[in-house]
Amino acid sequence: MIIKFFETDKINLDDKKFILFYGNNEGLKNEVINKLIETKNSILNYDEKEILEKKDDFLESILNKSLFEEKKIILIKRSTDKIVKLFNDLDEKKIEDTTIIISAGNLEKKSKLRTLFEKNKSYICSAFYPDTIQTLSKLTYNFCKEKNISISTANINLIINKCNGDRENLWNELQKIDSFIKNGKKISAENIGKLTNLVQNHSVSELIDNCLAKNKKKIINILNENNFNGEDCILITRTFLSKSKKILKLSSEYNSNRNIDLTISSAKPPIFWKDKEITKQQINNWKPENIKELIYKLNEIELLVKKNLNNSINIITDFILNQSSSNSNN
Repeated sequence: MIIKFFETDKINLDDKKFILFYGNNEGLKNEVINKLIETKNSILNYDEKEILEKKDDFLESILNKSLFEEKKIILIKRSTDKIVKLFNDLDEKKIEDTTIIISAGNLEKKSKLRTLFEKNKSYICSAFYPDTIQTLSKLTYNFCKEKNISISTANINLIINKCNGDRENLWNELQKIDSFIKNGKKISAENIGKLTNLVQNHSVSELIDNCLAKNKKKIINILNENNFNGEDCILITRTFLSKSKKILKLSSEYNSNRNIDLTISSAKPPIFWKDKEITKQQINNWKPENIKELIYKLNEIELLVKKNLNNSINIITDFILNQSSSNSNN
């Protein structure tokens, strides 16, 4: 059953078992989800890939309910058509006292997941399209007025243009600006550009470092806390390539001397002290032949992303999660 996003405040989680929210406006989606679950205590968060890897365990955890356990609310992020079969299984098992909220990116009309939720009268489906410039402008003016931030219309437009129609991106940018001016600095177009790019690059770099170190839990946290867009996916693949080539050099050196501390200390350019520990993890996780194979795959992924910009987030997310799970040092 299809409902508009402004009707979602009428949803009763006690009555509905399966809810699908999809679209590129992550900020508005998260606002609605947080409002729905704000009074609930038992919230379980999953990534689709986690569930698909251990589907039987997931089903068992839903079906085995304690007498003293309250109603479960399960949130599954970055969902795709791959998860459709799970709902067929859940329908057959007639689960009780559990509501599953699905958060997905852009879904085409022919999407199996979208079709399933649109046609089933007991399911709820709502689309979240990008915010208009007028909506984002109003949100920005209200924020600046509340925080007493003096900013020109031209700079407001510059911020909005960086948000890709997503209010969560807008809130992130406005929070950076609010913190920036508290240090007595003035807002300019140059400062806005520096603020956004530095933080974005830091998030991407941290994501790739943890993928190469195979810190899967940290990766999932980074993906959950950031709203990467299609343009970011190109940046992610290029950063991934650059860091992989660096690890290839270090891994080859370590393969020769078998002394990881010497490998780290003699690296050129030098490795900053705070990056040494995660770099050791990366070297230990990748043999030279494996990192070469990764570099080859990354070139293919970059081409795939460029050809499928609408689905680029799912392509990159799946690839990163796959690499963080693979055993690359055998």
